[in-house]
Amino acid sequence: MEILLAIIVGVLYTAGVYMLLRRSIVKFIIGIIFMSNATNLLVFLSAGLVQGNPAFVNATTVDTSHLADPTPQALVLTAIVIGLGMVVFILALKYKYFEITGTDDLDQLKQTDEHS
Repeated sequence: MEILLAIIVGVLYTAGVYMLLRRSIVKFIIGIIFMSNATNLLVFLSAGLVQGNPAFVNATTVDTSHLADPTPQALVLTAIVIGLGMVVFILALKYKYFEITGTDDLDQLKQTDEHS
């Protein structure tokens, strides 16, 4: 299972970098989303997959090796919220950029200085 998830992380990073290098702002935003999801999966995988109980410790639990580590889960949850905030901010920038220039092509940013 860990090998499959590692391959998925690699594919998400590859697709994210490819999309970041495209000319369209929408593809750039999709690339940011892919990179964010790949990073979340990588942090989640770095703790290791434990098939066991949730991380609740009671008086009878002595051996904690079969419990899941809650720290990477909390980090991933925080990263999801931060990633969503970044995507919303980039979408707002895209909307304003399209409103001003009338295009979605990033190469036309070079031409906006000549028209001002």
